[in-house]
Amino acid sequence: MAADLEFEDKSIPSPAEIASTDSNLDRDSFNQYAVDHEVAAGVDIESGRPNPFVFLLVILVSFSGFLFGYDTGYISGALTSMGTDLGHELSDGDESFITSATSLGALLGGIIAGSLADVLGRKWVTLGANTLFIIGAAIQTASHTVWTMIAGRFIMGWGVGIASLIAPLYISEMAPSRFRGRLVILNVLAITGGQVIAYAIGAGLESVDNGWRILVGLGILPAAVQMAMFILMPETPRFLVSRGRTEEAKRVIRWIYSPRNAVVSEDLVEKKVKLLEIFNNEQHPEWSRARRLRYAVRQLVVIPENMRAVIIACMLQGIQQFSGFNSLMYFSSSLFAMVGFNHPTAVSIIVAGTNMAFTIIAFILIDRIGRRRILLFTIPCMAISLVIAAIAFHYLPANATGSNPWAICILVFMMCYVASYASGIGNVPWQQSELFAMQVRGLGTSLATATNWAGNLVISSTYLTMMDNITPSGTFGLFAGLCMLGWIGVLFMYPETAYLTLEDIQGLLKGGFGIKKSQKMSREQRAKHLAARENAKMEGVAVDVDVDVDVVEKQL
Repeated sequence: MAADLEFEDKSIPSPAEIASTDSNLDRDSFNQYAVDHEVAAGVDIESGRPNPFVFLLVILVSFSGFLFGYDTGYISGALTSMGTDLGHELSDGDESFITSATSLGALLGGIIAGSLADVLGRKWVTLGANTLFIIGAAIQTASHTVWTMIAGRFIMGWGVGIASLIAPLYISEMAPSRFRGRLVILNVLAITGGQVIAYAIGAGLESVDNGWRILVGLGILPAAVQMAMFILMPETPRFLVSRGRTEEAKRVIRWIYSPRNAVVSEDLVEKKVKLLEIFNNEQHPEWSRARRLRYAVRQLVVIPENMRAVIIACMLQGIQQFSGFNSLMYFSSSLFAMVGFNHPTAVSIIVAGTNMAFTIIAFILIDRIGRRRILLFTIPCMAISLVIAAIAFHYLPANATGSNPWAICILVFMMCYVASYASGIGNVPWQQSELFAMQVRGLGTSLATATNWAGNLVISSTYLTMMDNITPSGTFGLFAGLCMLGWIGVLFMYPETAYLTLEDIQGLLKGGFGIKKSQKMSREQRAKHLAARENAKMEGVAVDVDVDVDVVEKQL
């Protein structure tokens, strides 16, 4: 590889020209230059084998996802078994308030989580979310009135909202690029695992007096375990670089990219840090927190590529919620009881198990097939399944039992819908962190997460009303139509990001949504990774492909 890279494109300023100006345009052009030449020259340290302990760290972080899923899962069974434990039989309004209280808290938590993460760091915000989980679960376990239960759900909701943002953000910033999609999906897999376990425990405690209190209280355990262990975990290198803590960032990078029984080249560590510094050159550690937030807001609104990232991330989170999946999760027991199944909580386990199984499939495929292609295939499958379920609801007799053909049809196509959801839109939106530049990543992911929980709040608070007023057929038909609107948005606005580093992705949205460019870059990067792996097999060692940043090192 050439030792010196020349600036052949005269429209791009040289490092010396950039060093002599404060122009944002020049800096952006140089950032784009660095992206293009990183792609052209290889992916440096990213081509090596990561430390196996990175995967253990991701599993620990994914406890947040487990708690998210456990909360989603237990409320379905708890609502059907509370009876008069909260002072009286629960009305539809009580159930809607109890369910949506968590969504409201999560919406508010999601709004502030990104800014907190930018100020305090990813690690300490995670610990704060654990504290809220524990307090909220304790209040719910001890509650004897509806409003005490709602208060506990609301406090837990803050923890859910913060954790739903911070876990994929932390993983995205820690993960090597070729594993990033799969590692973020581990967090989603933890969500689905939490749902399955909650349904299973709920079914087991269905006949136990006050069994729902045990179900809720068990949620304290994983939060406490994560809280105790996470104190020892590192901060992400990108956050450390943005705060000028370069030596700490080097230690973390050295740990991430050191394969088993080996040490990564110090030269590669230096180059990785320099590239991170280039893409964080707008960060000013000396600024006050208020000034940093104002700057991030301005960057998000004024710079077109940042606004495009917001549009994409919020669109994907909106599709995830308005496709109606969480209405099925929150009220699955009530839904299957209405259809005629004698053990609706047990039936819900089948649906949750389908969700988990196809999340595993997404884990295997997302970095191989790509985010965009998965969505373009699975969203229409969701819509078709919902339409068939809507037709089955129309012909379902009022006194049907679980053996009725139309009831079985509903169950089968609900499983098809869940399988399509879990393979695509259930996972891809949580890759949201990769769309944003570092200086707006916290705020941008906050807006996307807030969109998710705003949609969740709308769905959870209106689902029972829609089922009564526009019938189940109308409700599921509406969700099918919204799925197809989302598919059109993905087709025209969502670029491919598989195999690209977070720094590569920053250049995609300049001048448009970068659909064709992203597909070309992804193919090129995939080819480089495959070539490096083949070379490694032939030579019996891991091959690292260098990125030459000598031309910018001198200016730093």
